[in-house]
Amino acid sequence: MMKKWMAIACLLLVTVVKAQKEKAEAYINSYKELAIAEMIRTGVPASIKLAQGILESGCGESDLAKTSNNHFGIKCKTEWTGARTYHDDDEKGECFRVYQSVEESYRDHSDFLKNRPYYADLFKLDPTDYEGWAKGLKKAGYATNPAYPQQLLKVINDYNLQQYSLEAIDRQKKATIAYKEEVNFTKSNPVQKTSSPETHSPVTHSPIIAVLNKQQPENPNPEPATQNPQPAATKAAAPSYPNGIFTINHSKVIYASAGTSLLSIASQFDIPLAKLIDYNELSEMDVLDTNRLLFIEKKMKRGATDYHMVAEGETLHAISQLEGVRLENLLEYNGLKKESVVSPGDRIYLRSFNTSASPSSAKPGQ
Repeated sequence: MMKKWMAIACLLLVTVVKAQKEKAEAYINSYKELAIAEMIRTGVPASIKLAQGILESGCGESDLAKTSNNHFGIKCKTEWTGARTYHDDDEKGECFRVYQSVEESYRDHSDFLKNRPYYADLFKLDPTDYEGWAKGLKKAGYATNPAYPQQLLKVINDYNLQQYSLEAIDRQKKATIAYKEEVNFTKSNPVQKTSSPETHSPVTHSPIIAVLNKQQPENPNPEPATQNPQPAATKAAAPSYPNGIFTINHSKVIYASAGTSLLSIASQFDIPLAKLIDYNELSEMDVLDTNRLLFIEKKMKRGATDYHMVAEGETLHAISQLEGVRLENLLEYNGLKKESVVSPGDRIYLRSFNTSASPSSAKPGQ
């Protein structure tokens, strides 16, 4: 009789485990693309995001997830101005954020980590270091459960979630290569050029690539564009910046289209027009002459990484915008002037170095 009950118990356990596995796999299939996209946008590893989503939302079946689209258990905090709901957690009746969609929850989770100083060290880790992220989240206070890192690591390993972080990195690298080929092509075919050299794709300056480049600097002598490039009409379009406000080097920025009135942008974000022009070190203009990154607050004095490797067609002003570093500081760090010319492969420092020699090979302008 005992053997019979043990057999039944084992069968029930296998059934439960199988059902849980199916739920987790369904969750992963539903949200893996969101996790990859958010890793590309902010640098939060897709493996970590999916593991947290599975744990925090019970594979999307918790009350908080089903009624509020909150997949990461993020509480209201003082800055939250959106809808709220109340659940018992560490204390009774705690306030949690309510989202319009799961996509909004995924995006807010990335921004929550990216914009809070006590998670800053996580973004210095190699993007494949999910163990460092798991331990760092607990250390920074994301969860009170002492076993939280081990729980995350088990989910990541059980479902091979690292593959989605690697997929995000691979997509970024391919997009970077495609973008550079596009720049080389338009440079050698000026008649077909459709944008200013200062209009850049974000793919070469994503949080993922920035960390990887810091550990293994980009080849300063990339292979030249193919001798027989395809016509522009058949080439893949470069990826676009996110809609709305995002951040570069901890400063808020938008990507605005050519022909947009600067006054309308200033009004939209409640900024004096003169300030908007000053933040972006622009010459006086009424409407944007080309697609541009526009900072809506003052840029940082130093970069998120030590240096920037100049790509084809880049200018000092463009580098200042791409890296979110004030142009005056960029010039100071490199012993350059506004009119100085930079060339592909030049190393432009984004932070101060104690050296008497100019750290860059940029050439003074005529």
